[in-house]
Amino acid sequence: MTATGVHHGHGTARSGGAWVAGWTGFAGVMMIFGGLMAIFQGIAAIAEDDVFVVTRDYAYNFNLTSWGWIHLVLGVLVALAGAALFRGAVWARVVGIAVAGLSMIANFMWLPYQPVWAIVLIAVDAFVIWALCIGTGRETRAE
Repeated sequence: MTATGVHHGHGTARSGGAWVAGWTGFAGVMMIFGGLMAIFQGIAAIAEDDVFVVTRDYAYNFNLTSWGWIHLVLGVLVALAGAALFRGAVWARVVGIAVAGLSMIANFMWLPYQPVWAIVLIAVDAFVIWALCIGTGRETRAE
């Protein structure tokens, strides 16, 4: 008998395996990395570390402890959603895009406090959103 041309990929989200490949795996790793960075950022702000420079007359001026809790909670959510991506959950892709977007907005508003750190996290979140939006369609078409 001849093959019908159906190809079953191994390790992708469509095959139902625990491991994902390609851009989804990249997004998961970057989300865990970005989430951990945001957690450390939040802890440093909650501890009111002296590394932060508070500017005057800033439109999004919260106290440092409030920003710390915002970044800590977002960091935990981003890292958990990134870990869920490795289980192949479709909801994790949607939640990942949402929390990465919220993290981008929070880091944009955080720019005056730590500009380099905020720009790095904005870039990480942008790559995450891009990788998750590519989806599994391109991964399976390439096989």
